[in-house]
Amino acid sequence: MTGDAVQAPVESDEPIAEDAPEALSEEDSLVEEGEIAGDYLEQLLDVLDFDGDIDLDVDGDRAIVSIDGGKDLSKLVGRDGEVLDALQELTRLAVQQATGDRSRLMLDVSRWRADRRDRLARLGTEVSERVRDSGERESLDPMTPFERKIVHDAVAAVDGVYSESEGAEPKRRVVVIKE
Repeated sequence: MTGDAVQAPVESDEPIAEDAPEALSEEDSLVEEGEIAGDYLEQLLDVLDFDGDIDLDVDGDRAIVSIDGGKDLSKLVGRDGEVLDALQELTRLAVQQATGDRSRLMLDVSRWRADRRDRLARLGTEVSERVRDSGERESLDPMTPFERKIVHDAVAAVDGVYSESEGAEPKRRVVVIKE
């Protein structure tokens, strides 16, 4: 029986190769979301007569669309990102109308969100260190869920403190507390 032995199939928790196309199809659908969003935003920029370069990317489970380069683009951000939030929601709706699926697309204009993310991470670290050193809990200003997550992540990276969210939307805030 050398060489002709038949072995029983071995059960394994390893994913089978058929799973690989699904992972690609998810990324492909995110690329498609980005392209649809890019087309929508390009038409919007044309109507507004604004200049800007549109960049498409995929980060994890989100399509990321960035508009950079034009001098008038700050008008698309608005005060505290309010116009940007509305534009992101309209872009998500345009993608949903085209694909039939809810979109989690992230839109950034003139690096406003990227810079905001950096500022919030620094704030979370600074407040954490203050709370750790003083022992006094500290409440931050109200933030969106996205902003709170950035702060929570920054707080989690500092030993001796933790964070919670308190309050109800739209006044929900992060509180940093010494352990």
